[in-house]
Amino acid sequence: MGGFWTFAGEYWWLVFPIMGVLGGFARRWELGARSRHARRLEILQAKAALKAADSPRQVASASDPRPLTKPTPTQPQLEKLFAEHDGVTARWLDYELDVAKLIAFPTISDGRQPLTAAFLRAKKTADRLRPASIKAHVTEDELTAYADAVTDYEVAFDVAEREARRLKDSDFTDAERKRLQTAQQLLSVAVDGGATPAERQVAYKRVREELDGLIVVSDDAITILEERVALPLDAKPHTD
Repeated sequence: MGGFWTFAGEYWWLVFPIMGVLGGFARRWELGARSRHARRLEILQAKAALKAADSPRQVASASDPRPLTKPTPTQPQLEKLFAEHDGVTARWLDYELDVAKLIAFPTISDGRQPLTAAFLRAKKTADRLRPASIKAHVTEDELTAYADAVTDYEVAFDVAEREARRLKDSDFTDAERKRLQTAQQLLSVAVDGGATPAERQVAYKRVREELDGLIVVSDDAITILEERVALPLDAKPHTD
């Protein structure tokens, strides 16, 4: 024993590296133990998953937790969207079917105008995504897509309408603006209940001539205009 203590007294400084080595072994053993424990847990989890996959699917009981889901689209939601969709379309048709308004705000029907073109694209998308009826069964994704399309449709029309009212006929040359003014004056005669049928017909034909190649007038707008031109002489003139 005396020799050991003599050795220890002379080489006491060796205690520190020896303790460091022992500490390193201890840390490695601890890390290894944790790693082995983690691998055992992974194996147990894999076996449990495999067993669950192989066993018949169990019917969930009333007490089982269920994922939270949003309510199924209801008829009132579609009714609201249909009303908004139809409202924008009615505002557009108020221009599209009225030749006088088309003359006053010609860019509202001109697809070459960027904002009008954007509106027409938004309209096409909303019309395409619209369900067949308010009682149609639609998924949550379909309802969301349609709602977004209706919003885009309304915003796009608001922007196009403001631009059309701002521009009026400013994008036309002086000669073209003069033709538009002439057409507007002749249109007043064409739908004037106090004018003779011959006067109204002549005025109507001249309106068509002035607008030809200048602005696009839909077939439906022409039909409505022709009906107004053909009103009986004692009919009251239409007021906008």
